[in-house]
Amino acid sequence: MFGILLVDKPQGITSHGVISRLRKILNTRRIGHAGTLDPLATGLLVIAVGPATRFLQYLALEPKIYEATVRFGESTNTYDAEGEISQTRPVPHDLESQIQKNIPQFLGKIAQYPPIFSAIKHQGQPLYEYARKGQDITIKPRHIFIEEFRFNSFDQQEASFSITCSGGTYIRSLAHDLGEAIGCGGHITQLRRVGAGEFHVDQSIPLDQVTAFNIIPLKNALTHLPCAHLSALQTIDIRHGRTVDYPIAETPQPVVLITPDGNVLGIARVVKTDGDTSTLQPDCVIPAEFNS
Repeated sequence: MFGILLVDKPQGITSHGVISRLRKILNTRRIGHAGTLDPLATGLLVIAVGPATRFLQYLALEPKIYEATVRFGESTNTYDAEGEISQTRPVPHDLESQIQKNIPQFLGKIAQYPPIFSAIKHQGQPLYEYARKGQDITIKPRHIFIEEFRFNSFDQQEASFSITCSGGTYIRSLAHDLGEAIGCGGHITQLRRVGAGEFHVDQSIPLDQVTAFNIIPLKNALTHLPCAHLSALQTIDIRHGRTVDYPIAETPQPVVLITPDGNVLGIARVVKTDGDTSTLQPDCVIPAEFNS
């Protein structure tokens, strides 16, 4: 049993908690996820089961798309509603226009400081460990890309947004930084991931309804990559770690290797091209005992 699962994560559970539940549901320990969601957040969590965990790096998982609600006038130590209120400031009477005025500075490639309450590691420890101990450390900014930051609606102190961004973006930090730019502070009260690359939350299954029948074959999750349909002899060569020649144009992308019976064998990269034929070097191969 292996492949990809699209789970609609509920609120109040960590991404690791989702994995723990799935290990019991599917009766396997080899499960991993792509892109952590905070306990407060809901929505799309891309899960790999069995040897498919080795293929997470090859999936089309960007851009990430979120729906977020921000409460202005209150800052919290976690930048979301799960934290303690650290500061309260008056909300400007023209908050709606201030939001529109300040959004453009957060578009494109920007430097973002992650929240101190996050799992990013500093000298081997997650940042939240330093935060819980009250230790001050220097946090380095991360370069991210915000493709879209759309203001959708406004109700008293809360506003809803749609955000399309690169992986590694902290929407909590985005909400906090927007509040600081306006001058009244702000934090996330609701957050939902609705998309990750070619995957959408509409394709996902609620955690309490997941079964093994919901696992997507790996080949259906790698359609964005070029394929090489191998012969039986080439399949044997790849399984033994040998290169094979295949009539495919040179490409910087990984190449999906397909067995004669139509299953995913692994991933290769082009190491040499001579005319219309390329030499494929296997990078990742599924053990023979597994079937798609």
